[in-house]
Amino acid sequence: MASAQSGELMPQHYFKQTVPAGNYSGLTWLGGDRYAVVNDKAFADGFDIFAIDINSSTGEISNVRKIKTLTSGFSYNRDAEGIAYFPTDSTVFISGEADNRIMEYTMEGKLTGREIKLPSDVTIPHGNYGLESLTYNAKTHRFWTTTESTLPADGQQANAVNGIRNHLRLMSFDDDLRYQGAITYIMDTPISNKWAKIYANGVSDLCALDDGRLLVLEREAYVASGYIGSWVVNRVYCINTTGPVMPQKKLVAMWRTSFNLIHKDFANYEGMCVGPRLSNGRQVIILCADSQNQKGKFLRDWFRTIVL
Repeated sequence: MASAQSGELMPQHYFKQTVPAGNYSGLTWLGGDRYAVVNDKAFADGFDIFAIDINSSTGEISNVRKIKTLTSGFSYNRDAEGIAYFPTDSTVFISGEADNRIMEYTMEGKLTGREIKLPSDVTIPHGNYGLESLTYNAKTHRFWTTTESTLPADGQQANAVNGIRNHLRLMSFDDDLRYQGAITYIMDTPISNKWAKIYANGVSDLCALDDGRLLVLEREAYVASGYIGSWVVNRVYCINTTGPVMPQKKLVAMWRTSFNLIHKDFANYEGMCVGPRLSNGRQVIILCADSQNQKGKFLRDWFRTIVL
């Protein structure tokens, strides 16, 4: 693991008055202060529009507010986890973990009928650890996605006690939604070494940069019995997508949140996207956490940024 961080991590914030409790699992920048956000336990298929205000000098978030919800007209829940804006057609693509499909929506929330098809050799079991992430970059003309954890064909998945490093396939697609190949990505060794009430270890989102590099959000969440002693460790790595099949990882930012007698900042970060550039030219990366609808009344819908 790299010892130095190359990104500046800003404080996390939540906005009780303007962001309703939710399960916010992915976001994408639409331009200006507007973002499309997916809620993995929404009552209807679709996405939300949020306004996010960012200090143009520091990159810190100053306010977040929900504007509206757009739905496809279907009441089923796809367990939406990743979302990417496709400016060529002014549409968004959403990855669902329940059906493991990546489907296109208009900016009114309606399905277009188009979708990104995974390669035939990728078989994802039903349930958790399916398609979790999605990103697109207009300069490189590439979509990227991956499963949260290791595919059955690629080995055993990490759990709270086995110490196994997840092996993932980072898959890319072009503007015509055609598969362009995959990069092998190996996660860090898990920190946990004892059984948990709830445990999740995987890549929760990707973020494609203009120069072809890719940011990878690794998230290890440990929930203890009774919740006291729970923690989440997030690491954002940067990789080069044009080099080796198994690229070197460069640490951008790492942070730990927890729930115990002293700290109550537990935050399960699941969404990450490129935001605006600051007045000095630095790039802002925006992240959102899934509070499980503010479970137990102590979790919060946290947001934060990293400045590159």
